[in-house]
Amino acid sequence: MGAETLHGRLRRSRWLVVTLGLLSACGPMAIDMYLPAFPQMAADLNASLEQVQWTLSVFLLGLAGGQVLYGTLSDRFGRRGPLLIGCLAYTLAGMVCVFTESIAALIVARFLMGLGGAAGLVISRAIVRDLFRKTQAARYLSLMMLIGGMGPVIAPFLGGMMLMWFPWRMIFWVVAGFGVVCTAAVWLVAKETLPPERRLRGNLATVAARYGRLIVDRRFLVPALAFGMAFGALFTYIAGSSGVFQGLYGVSPQAYSYFFAINAIGLYAGAQINRMLLKRRGVETILPAACVVNAVCTLALLGVVLGGVGGLWTFAAVLWLCVATISLISPNATAVAMTPFAQQAGTASALLGLFQYTLGGLASGLLGVIVRHDTAGKSALPMAAIIAACSVIGCAVYLVGRRRKPINSLIR
Repeated sequence: MGAETLHGRLRRSRWLVVTLGLLSACGPMAIDMYLPAFPQMAADLNASLEQVQWTLSVFLLGLAGGQVLYGTLSDRFGRRGPLLIGCLAYTLAGMVCVFTESIAALIVARFLMGLGGAAGLVISRAIVRDLFRKTQAARYLSLMMLIGGMGPVIAPFLGGMMLMWFPWRMIFWVVAGFGVVCTAAVWLVAKETLPPERRLRGNLATVAARYGRLIVDRRFLVPALAFGMAFGALFTYIAGSSGVFQGLYGVSPQAYSYFFAINAIGLYAGAQINRMLLKRRGVETILPAACVVNAVCTLALLGVVLGGVGGLWTFAAVLWLCVATISLISPNATAVAMTPFAQQAGTASALLGLFQYTLGGLASGLLGVIVRHDTAGKSALPMAAIIAACSVIGCAVYLVGRRRKPINSLIR
């Protein structure tokens, strides 16, 4: 009987990780799949490309702000209810995108979709912290990345293939359908992990003070900065790689989608390597080493660009290493940052999301400004330089700022 009970628990745990991994793919599914459709959307809605690009910007804004909203709600009312509301909002907003006839309505719907999608990102991390201790949490976060990481691999191909046969609205039918799958999975699999006696109460001033105390706590701030700077490098790659591969190296759009998918597989491979390392080493050992390795890879990328070494394939290979090693930073930094704050895991997860999208947005935005004012012609230097700067800063912050001793010697 005891063995059957353990087997049942393991099965439920596996299905929960699959569900949380699907939730972490909501963002990539809603972003990567529709990017090739921008020209078609602009023509159909009588809008400019710049107006269509706003649908991406407001989605990211909703994704960032929504994490604060749902992080706070999940600490107050539990995980399951806010998670279901977010999944439903994501799904309904996708349906609005299908039927909208104006760019203004599409922009509003995309913002609401970002708000809904934020629930899965922030609450999934909080659920992992509710259930698992530090090293276990890092393993499960890596496994979630393995599942959710398939989104960036599949989405560009799926979006491109659909545009060959269907109008752009079909993409949002698929996104809304994915939302239905996530909602059903949460309803069937995700049980409440935050009992009423552990929920936090208080007014807006109390909530604000809670966020304020957390953001100045070095136990949270140092790994959160490493986490955010890693995503600054990742978002810079996402924003700049198309121009570099297609504009500088003359790669076709179809070939670029292959490079993009291969780099997404790099994220997948890094997460798998991290899971194997965690069987032998602790989070506190892996994270600083991962920061150093990632920084070395990004400096090598900068050296390749500055020295003009090797051409396309050398550049692509080193860039792959830069992207892959981010998967060794993200789950471990998340586990280290959230471990001491079990009583406010939703708040901590929300702040991690803010660091992720704020620093990521600033880095990719800086790239856009530099490229827009670059009069020297097409170059990979701005992208490589910002990626290297983000990585080196994140590495330095963590190595200098981390505590000499484990955060909590009772939690492994």
